[in-house]
Amino acid sequence: MAASTTEALDRLLPGRVVTDPDVAAGYAVDAYPQAAAAPGSTFTVVRARSRADVQVVLRYAAQHRVPVVPQGARTSTTGAAGALPGSVVLSTEQMTSVRIDPVERLAVVGPGVLNADLKAAAAEHGLAYPPDPASSSMCSIGGNVATNAGGLCCVKYGVTADYVRGLEVVLPGGEVMRTGRRTAKGVAGYDLTGLFVGSEGTLGVVTEAVLRLVPLGDPPLTVLAVFPSLAATMAGVTALRESRHTPSLVELLDGPSVDAVQDYGDYGFPRGSGGVLLVQSDRPGHAAEDVEAYAAALTAAGAAEVAVAEDRTEADLLLEGRRVLNPALQARGPRFIEDVCVPVGRLGELVAQVHVIAERHGLEATCSGHAGDGNLHPCFFYDADERASLAAARRAFDDVVRAAWALGGTLTGEHGVGAQKAPWLREELGEAELARQLAVKAVFDPLGIMNPGRVYG
Repeated sequence: MAASTTEALDRLLPGRVVTDPDVAAGYAVDAYPQAAAAPGSTFTVVRARSRADVQVVLRYAAQHRVPVVPQGARTSTTGAAGALPGSVVLSTEQMTSVRIDPVERLAVVGPGVLNADLKAAAAEHGLAYPPDPASSSMCSIGGNVATNAGGLCCVKYGVTADYVRGLEVVLPGGEVMRTGRRTAKGVAGYDLTGLFVGSEGTLGVVTEAVLRLVPLGDPPLTVLAVFPSLAATMAGVTALRESRHTPSLVELLDGPSVDAVQDYGDYGFPRGSGGVLLVQSDRPGHAAEDVEAYAAALTAAGAAEVAVAEDRTEADLLLEGRRVLNPALQARGPRFIEDVCVPVGRLGELVAQVHVIAERHGLEATCSGHAGDGNLHPCFFYDADERASLAAARRAFDDVVRAAWALGGTLTGEHGVGAQKAPWLREELGEAELARQLAVKAVFDPLGIMNPGRVYG
């Protein structure tokens, strides 16, 4: 099937289909740590350059009942974008158009545009695109929309959904659908834009996004606060929540995360700490004033050491240790990592439970993430040569999900469900809600060919 599909699409879309098997193999998996292509599996890779290319693929897929896996920059950690046997992997990485409208404060972009590139284009007009995943230099807007990506600055600016005004989407069968608006206000009909944001490629393929921009803030300044214990670290988070001026970033690294970063490179973090908070302000005209106030509040909350950046260069250096956390954890060894989200007031309980759970399963763990909005990334390290060790890591994550539920949280805050978290979705939603969601999916994807097996299992 895959061979004939490749030949057929190569005839329909000359120059778009990847015919070199070694190149195609690079599209087999995303950034899911346990990702592996199925032995002997075959699939077709199409690198679309336009909406018309996407239409051809989805028209063919519907006619021949071929599953389609929409794929962007392949930075998903949940297995949402890996190739399926016999599927068409539809890459949008070459769809990189960017148009900035400074009067309406809008960006109209292709799904392959990298998050950091959009930020740079907006900044040329004195504007900003706030959603800021730690992987902003490599993740694409299409993937951000598909997962409703968050990132480091959510505490002040919110997530991707808060900036998507409208979408152009190609549905199975090739029909083009446009949702939303380009005006500041609009309440005509149901919010189908919101339905597609976070749908993880299960409804259609986004070919263009209309995104809201905001005035560019001042260059952010950073505070680094080191705490002797987890309890003191959480006291620091509470102190920041009581601040009149909301920080633009509040990031937490527990002690083991700090040590992992320092093992990766010297980023100036002290080993053996109870936790570190990184805090920023970009408030126009008041960033320096804010970080001094944050530093005082963190000191009063029990910080053993506080460093305040005096300029953008120092601020970026302090934050770099947070941005390298994922490669630092990757360098440490095989890991099972994902995200859960709990109320901010329960953060400390979640971090503590992660380490209790790790000890119970004979594993080492880290727990870090976005303290400003309760979204943390527990990580369990295992021995790749021992099946029992990976099984223990999976059981540990199951325990973490249940701990998050008990604390009033959810199994994902920003990474999405993908393949990895599908087993828990039914339990979180309940049978009635799951049935309603599957019924909605069937309206847009009646043949069930869009990213099958992801999200809903």
